[in-house]
Amino acid sequence: MEKPRQGFWGLFNLSFGFFGIQIGFALQNANMSRIFQSLGTSIDDLPALWIAAPLTGLLVQPVIGHMSDRTWLGRLGRRRPYFLAGAILATLSLFVMPLAPVLLVAAVMLWVLDASLNISMEPFRAFVGDMLRKDQHSAGYAVQTAFIGAGAVVGSIFPWGLEQLGVSNAAAVGGIPDTVRYAFWFGGAALFFAVLWTILTTREYGPEQMAAFDGARAETDETMMRALAARDYSSCLLWIAAGAAVAVAVRQFDLEKEVYLLGALLIAYGVASVVAITLAKRGSRANMLTHIVGDFSGMPDLMKRLALVQFFSWSALFIMWIYTTPVVAQIFFDAPNAAAPRFQEGANWVTLISTVQNGVAAIAALTLLPLLAKRIGRTRTHIVGLLCGVAGFASFFVIRDPQWLLVSEIGIGIAWASILAMPYAILASSLPQAKLGIYMGLFNVFVVVPQLLVATVMGSIMKRFFPDEPIWTMAFAAATLLVAAMAMLRVRET
Repeated sequence: MEKPRQGFWGLFNLSFGFFGIQIGFALQNANMSRIFQSLGTSIDDLPALWIAAPLTGLLVQPVIGHMSDRTWLGRLGRRRPYFLAGAILATLSLFVMPLAPVLLVAAVMLWVLDASLNISMEPFRAFVGDMLRKDQHSAGYAVQTAFIGAGAVVGSIFPWGLEQLGVSNAAAVGGIPDTVRYAFWFGGAALFFAVLWTILTTREYGPEQMAAFDGARAETDETMMRALAARDYSSCLLWIAAGAAVAVAVRQFDLEKEVYLLGALLIAYGVASVVAITLAKRGSRANMLTHIVGDFSGMPDLMKRLALVQFFSWSALFIMWIYTTPVVAQIFFDAPNAAAPRFQEGANWVTLISTVQNGVAAIAALTLLPLLAKRIGRTRTHIVGLLCGVAGFASFFVIRDPQWLLVSEIGIGIAWASILAMPYAILASSLPQAKLGIYMGLFNVFVVVPQLLVATVMGSIMKRFFPDEPIWTMAFAAATLLVAAMAMLRVRET
């Protein structure tokens, strides 16, 4: 059987909830460094405070993907229960975040917010694949990317727009401006109602219908379990040894203590693999751990190559989210810290250029990228998009008028749109639909791991080689996007 073709409103309803989710992400990405600095942290400590976000995604997304593949709650469906739960928690987090009296509370709320957004976001990726025919996957992810861009525009422009309406953008030392506080509250309400729209206007296919569309899950599960049971423990020992090497390097080279977390995660995955392989060999297969480890180790080749591209692409993006505010404030507004007179002015300019970036992404997703993909293919289109991002980040070194940063954000916006659309469009049709949730969750591990690496390692690099010179983070962002473009040369579309 083939799924019915969705019209305009079908595509609209499927992805409108992502508009609200991205408002939450945009408020988080554009304002958390500002909040942390306003509450008294230094530039050098920002990466450590951001660790909670990628760590949460690393743990939550595969688990939620696995669970949503196996969920069916009657009329509420398969993916929509997770949309709803995540939206409620994220809305509450956005209301509490700007009331944080001290740095510790803000850091904890970042963890809760990111966990909640991930609970909603991961099933949305699989939802498009569930509901659309394979020949509509590109259109579905393009519409989703357009809503991501539009939501990010709204989330990014909130503080700047409120200031234009007369809301105070000033804050006492250790305080958060009213522009940020009200933006988080409005954003929380918008997130909840956008997700609720998708829940109320869509109806998911039942388990029997999905089996008829794509065949039974049992066959793919059994193949994966046989492969896991046949593995030896050598790769597990390599993961554990790599984690131990990272821990030794921290002591040997006096790296930041947060890098220990990276070593701990490598060791934890090695140990989890030992347990999963042992359970599979004993025939104990009805558990989440063996499924997640087995699916991760058995990823299709195309997915592995795209995962490498994602790894370097998202390294650049996370550098941008952490460091754009201090870079712009210091270089263009002569405000090296939050106590400087023009710091809040510089921070608001970041929200404005982020708005331009996301507006460009929304437009490019529906116009430029589909046109290029039709003419030169999706792989080459993604290479072009990534190179636009390289140019955008590199331009920070030659621009001295903050107005010209709007041009830089055009290149970064095109790259952002391509990163959100092209890899998923290439990948979606090659995955078994019955396991789409877990594979999308595992694919997003390669979105999360580079963020965790940046959060743990970047601070050490900057302290050792470029103290008080955050502008050099833009060079790292340009370089990692260039590596991503080169890795894309190995991807062959089916």
